[in-house]
Amino acid sequence: MTNITSVYLSGGMEYAEDEGRDWRQTMHTWLTENVKCHVFNPNVESDKFFARAFPGVDVRLLKKTDIVKYASIVSQLVELDCKEIAERSDLVICYWDDSAMRGAGTKGELTIAKHFGKPVYMVTTMPILDIPGWVLGCTTLMFSSFDELKKFLLM
Repeated sequence: MTNITSVYLSGGMEYAEDEGRDWRQTMHTWLTENVKCHVFNPNVESDKFFARAFPGVDVRLLKKTDIVKYASIVSQLVELDCKEIAERSDLVICYWDDSAMRGAGTKGELTIAKHFGKPVYMVTTMPILDIPGWVLGCTTLMFSSFDELKKFLLM
């Protein structure tokens, strides 16, 4: 592998159990310790963003009670994430599962990565025929497990 300095962790959040924190934290720790790179973990960065800009606000509730404010807040997160991929990330690691399929953010992140020529390494156990063609078109390499991806990253 070439020198990796920054990795973006993409995958379902809105519809994922605990916003996908488990796999991201595991990969975040592993990448930091083994690849020695910066990791942009959207769970961590979103927590920082909300604590700084919207302390005490239940953003999920806003989707039901104030869609204009909710969309405005989400727009800021979209900008933050897109800028990170476009300007600072060397590659994107994507965990593709049902929650990624259901949401829109992961699809958008993969599209930004493709547009800016950033490799996308996807980990999925879903049948290829169930993954949208657009997503496959944005993907550089696919792996059936995180262990398989880790071996590749250490080559």
